[in-house]
Amino acid sequence: MSSLLVEASNLLVAVPQPKSDAPGPLKDKVNTVLGIAAWAGTAAGVAGVLITGAMMAVSLKRGESSEHMSRLGMVLGGCVLVATAGPLVNFVFA
Repeated sequence: MSSLLVEASNLLVAVPQPKSDAPGPLKDKVNTVLGIAAWAGTAAGVAGVLITGAMMAVSLKRGESSEHMSRLGMVLGGCVLVATAGPLVNFVFA
């Protein structure tokens, strides 16, 4: 059993670790695209909350009952996902 562990540790030591050194202009372009995507996700989340709130108000005014709370939960879940995506990736890969 111990020889198996030694062999496994030797394999892990032999795995090459490439350097992540992208060219500067490429990093700038990727950061610009990711920044735009983050702002678009935030704007979509805010719009989703506003639209869901408006639909809830109209339904309440009409006296209709519908399942807006589940829709609001999905929108808020999406907002949390968008808000935590960047920090999670930064934590895992930094």
